[in-house]
Amino acid sequence: MSYVHPVVGVPPPAFNVVAPSTAGTKDLQGMPGTAGSLALRVLQFGFAAIALSVMASISDFQTVTAFCYLVVGTGLQSLWSLSMAALDGYALLLKRSIRRSSLVTLFAVGDWLCATLTLAAGCSTAGITVLLARDLDQCGPNDCSKLQASVALTFLAWFLSSCSFFFSFWVMATS
Repeated sequence: MSYVHPVVGVPPPAFNVVAPSTAGTKDLQGMPGTAGSLALRVLQFGFAAIALSVMASISDFQTVTAFCYLVVGTGLQSLWSLSMAALDGYALLLKRSIRRSSLVTLFAVGDWLCATLTLAAGCSTAGITVLLARDLDQCGPNDCSKLQASVALTFLAWFLSSCSFFFSFWVMATS
């Protein structure tokens, strides 16, 4: 004789159980490991590399500290963006998440540093360009257009780097 009774159904819970929300973990394009992030990184690399090349094509850019700073800033931005693009591409190929807390913190800090350096380099170069072109009237015909193009490309790289920073920071803050 058995004293165990079979259970016909699961009794309802005594209180309301709400499933945890997944709104904060939604994959937004631009977050690390997504195709949007890969596109941002490739565009950052492209703009920074072209700005570096244009500035380096000016024969006497070494004589002005701000121009040297732009070369260093865009060079660092190029290397960072290229390495992060490779990491995003690797994560996409393997379909793996690269959103561990330590990695995302590294992404956010690296993006913040690169964005800050790129903005400072662009602003200092823009100031010297305005000084040379409008105030001192000592800009050669080709040099002014190259300086302006390099500054514009640097600001585009900065804008995209800032977008990457905000996406990385968003993932870091919500995880």
